[in-house]
Amino acid sequence: MKQKLLASTLLVVGIVLVINFLSNELHFRADLTDDRQYTLSKATLDILEGLEEPVTVKAYFSKDMPPNIAQTRTDFQDLLVEYNSRSNGMIAYEFVNPNENEATERVALENGIQPVMINVREKDQVKQQKAFLGATISLGEKTDVIPFVQPGSAMEYSLSAAIKRISVETKPVVGFITGHGEAQMEDMGQAMELLNVLYQPQPVGLDSADVPATIRTLAMIRPTDTIPVSHLRRLDTFLARGGRLLLALNRVDGDLQRAYGMKLSNGLEGWLAQKGIAVEDAFIIDAKCGAVTVQQQQGMFNFQTQVSFPYLPVVGRFADHPITKGLETVLLQFASPVNFIGDSTKRFTPLIMTSEKSATQKAPMMFDINKQWTEQDFPEKNIVMGGILEETRGSGYKMVVLGDGDFVINGPRQQARSLQPDNVSLAVNAIDWLSDDTGLIDLRTKGATSRPIRQLQDSTKLILKYANFLVPILLVVGYGLVRMQRNRMTRLKRMSENYEEN
Repeated sequence: MKQKLLASTLLVVGIVLVINFLSNELHFRADLTDDRQYTLSKATLDILEGLEEPVTVKAYFSKDMPPNIAQTRTDFQDLLVEYNSRSNGMIAYEFVNPNENEATERVALENGIQPVMINVREKDQVKQQKAFLGATISLGEKTDVIPFVQPGSAMEYSLSAAIKRISVETKPVVGFITGHGEAQMEDMGQAMELLNVLYQPQPVGLDSADVPATIRTLAMIRPTDTIPVSHLRRLDTFLARGGRLLLALNRVDGDLQRAYGMKLSNGLEGWLAQKGIAVEDAFIIDAKCGAVTVQQQQGMFNFQTQVSFPYLPVVGRFADHPITKGLETVLLQFASPVNFIGDSTKRFTPLIMTSEKSATQKAPMMFDINKQWTEQDFPEKNIVMGGILEETRGSGYKMVVLGDGDFVINGPRQQARSLQPDNVSLAVNAIDWLSDDTGLIDLRTKGATSRPIRQLQDSTKLILKYANFLVPILLVVGYGLVRMQRNRMTRLKRMSENYEEN
């Protein structure tokens, strides 16, 4: 008996040693996540295979951190191990602990690594400590920096984008139309930061000449002034040569100070109608919406409170398309319906839709901020707020038309506000798709940003609630019943054997 036990123990130890040896020699991870979060995408593999010079990654990560911070370091290291393996050694890396001494910390700061202050518990006391979670990526004379790796963020996108930035020699130009009150490029800082990975964004005017032949993709974001017919003709010329256009426009706008909703017109609506697209001068309202801050008075006191405002629809329904793949939540502001009215020479693909409880209200109108909304106010569903128009004959131009011009604008740098990450991804993904460069789309939206349970039906939420409570209890009770039945059968068997012996 002892010999069998010893042999079994030695066998198990031997298997563990072999597995450890193989895991060091052959890097392998089983990815069981629903969005393949730990599997390198084709975009990353293409970037790694295209490297002609070695890339050095110097990771500045603090040690002896709380578990969630330490896990970020482990995940980043695992990612680098895989990059090194898949690139045949073209990705070299090393880890540095900036907390080790002042000199090392100074080097990290000089390289653009931004520390964050975290709470660390020691001996029943909580103290703040600097934590570094960043990296520099170098290729020859070029260097890029990831100043901070957000725990739980899409690390693969950050790392692959940095490698792409320093390895691409010539970036295609993406033109942003100006001259009609459009949003300036500096007003879209978050989007520009992502676009700069693959493209060279630059302003383009339509007042003096046709769009340069070197530009294949144009974007017109929130034009506010009337667009001359001559400029629309230049857009026609651009599309006639197979150009691509992202158009985000406002047909309505709201003034919360006056509680007034108005319709807008700048000449694009007629031009779009000729192409087969009608952007209505109506407000989308949706039961799934954002909130506004309202000042209320109670007695002698004034206070602010958040009130749901259906004119700020929260988009959670997306087409199965590269532009919207991986998106979960986009917040729009005074959006309008986008309808297809074209013929068989065009193809229209809806991209973003309202929820199951929505409606439209024609502008102009007055807002009732304190209105008590009911289900009867939202009789419609799946109203299209943006889509793709493709010409199936002729030049084969492509346009992405969105019924909200403000969704990607976060304001000038001094007054910049943070946007929903998916708002930015929607705009950048559209430009990627229009430019036929969808390589980093999957990475940009990889990993869930938010999956709130309120998106589920009430019946589903009730089932999940009670299942979460009852299933563990039922498992324990079931296990106890099985054990009790097994013990009972054992006792009966022993009694039967004793009876036979007698």
